Amino acid sequence: MQIDWEETINKILHDVLTCPRCTKPQEALIVGYSRKPSLNAFAPRHRNCPRGDECDARKLITLCEPCARLEGLPGQPMDAVQALETYMLDCRRDLEESLDYLAEYWRDDYELTADELDSNLEEVDPDVFKEETQWRQRLEEEYLRYHREFRDRNRRIPSPGWRSEYVEEIRALGYDTLLGE
Repeated sequence: MQIDWEETINKILHDVLTCPRCTKPQEALIVGYSRKPSLNAFAPRHRNCPRGDECDARKLITLCEPCARLEGLPGQPMDAVQALETYMLDCRRDLEESLDYLAEYWRDDYELTADELDSNLEEVDPDVFKEETQWRQRLEEEYLRYHREFRDRNRRIPSPGWRSEYVEEIRALGYDTLLGE
């Protein structure tokens, strides 16, 4: 089954919930996390994963209650606004992981010489840096989309200070961001 996740996200943004498994309209969906590769098809934020169907990373899954029971997905029932907030928070988590990777964790992937210890990822491996930058930009665009939806609905942004903290940290590393100056 091939699901158009862009359409799925658009429906959620417009308060229309449809179970990706049974395709029936719903008032609420069960939202939970799972590492089961069999549930990858129901993880809208997991699209374009390079590991594809074999990925066992923790993913945000949305299913109607009967389908969640059949698939063994633990979670909470949420309406469209609650699901939107959950997607935004999940996106933030991914952005924080990207920030942590750029700040420090990339060093674990390389055997650095004494001269490279104070280098940044861009200097050590420009190709990996480019991939990470593209991934982070995609996440930032996604975050801004959620942010606009909250503004359009005249709803308070969850933990609004997070954005400025992220901007300060990524700028301190010397990188650009779409989230602010």
